[in-house]
Amino acid sequence: MKFQLIFPKWRKLEGQTTFNLPPHGAAVFAATIPDYVEVEFIDQNLEEMRYDDDVDFVGISMLLTTQIKSGWAIADEYRKRGKKVIFGGISTMLHAEETMLHADAVFLGEAEGHMEQVFNDFRNGQLKKIYNHMNDLPPIEIVGPARREIYKRDLYYHKGVQMVDLFHASRGCKYSCYPCAVSYLGGRQFRPRPIDKAIEELETIDNNRLFIVDNSLAQDTQWEKDLFKEMIPFKKKWMSHTIEDKPEVLDLAAQAGAWYVYQAVFDTSDYIRERVKRYHDYGIGVEGTILLGLDNQTEDDIKRLVDFLLEIDLDLAEFTVLAPFPHTKAYTDLVKQNRIFNKNWDDYNAGQVVYNPKHMSAERLQELYHYAWDTFYKDETQEEKMFKLLKQVVSREVEDGTFRKRRKDLSKTSFGKNVINKIA
Repeated sequence: MKFQLIFPKWRKLEGQTTFNLPPHGAAVFAATIPDYVEVEFIDQNLEEMRYDDDVDFVGISMLLTTQIKSGWAIADEYRKRGKKVIFGGISTMLHAEETMLHADAVFLGEAEGHMEQVFNDFRNGQLKKIYNHMNDLPPIEIVGPARREIYKRDLYYHKGVQMVDLFHASRGCKYSCYPCAVSYLGGRQFRPRPIDKAIEELETIDNNRLFIVDNSLAQDTQWEKDLFKEMIPFKKKWMSHTIEDKPEVLDLAAQAGAWYVYQAVFDTSDYIRERVKRYHDYGIGVEGTILLGLDNQTEDDIKRLVDFLLEIDLDLAEFTVLAPFPHTKAYTDLVKQNRIFNKNWDDYNAGQVVYNPKHMSAERLQELYHYAWDTFYKDETQEEKMFKLLKQVVSREVEDGTFRKRRKDLSKTSFGKNVINKIA
């Protein structure tokens, strides 16, 4: 049986550095598919669709709300050709009812332990309209290595630099942040993978640079420390969402190759200032993630926040406006208050204002979003700041002997030659 697995395209944010990472969800899902199925993967962000390929069954893996209309259009084309289509992924779960209108089946929840039944149903002509396993989470112990061999590796480069591979060491999150849907998608329980299982997956990844995509590693101190200890011999260089800023954790993270972390910056407090400093003290860069448009923010608050970011020496900053995704507290509140005026899911990209803020007009918040990007990057562009982070990590790779295999790829472009020359 031939199964065509597709990752739909989406419109990138204007003005930001554009690159494409290999989609993690699709590779994790592919690992759950029975061995007798041949999987062909298409990333529509980088490839043209091939609707007339000889395939038996089609799967569409959707991560972002801004992908869903592309995903629906793809499904409609295949179904016109008589192909059965199943949807899965995070945004399928967030938009299940609408997606069912374009699907022969939707899968909700985590796929491990369930795909044998789905493919048996397909072979027997008994495919169900919905497979709902949202409240039937698989044991975390059975989560195996992602099938990264489905990627066309040559596509995932930016200016001669190979993009990071994605990896996850846990699922679920004990927090329930206002704009976040994770508690709906994966529950409020933190589910760390056994350390030996996480390390088993690391052993399958050739790429020396990783993005650890866990919602937060800062949920179990002992597990976090154990993970970092076991990562040290791999000499990987990685970025992640928040890690704890305890000295013993930061020391192990630095030894394990922490490159930079994402840190939510929600106010101008000394707590944030000191936290960023602690990361830097251990040689770990910081990309601030800054959410604009919350009800406790005025125009002056946003301007003060941008000034503060320049003071605390962030390596990068990523500004977003509140996007009220379905199944979040933000969405529930704004619907109740009749404040959402735009339901075009293409615009739910965290760069487009789709609701009426409390202390300013939607138009003014949109202007402040652009003001924040322009002000923070007025002296150095986003790409220039990213180059500085890349230069730092290349220096570490030169020191520990892991850079050698990358030199050949880098030398093919002027950007890459510039990196090599500045390190030499």
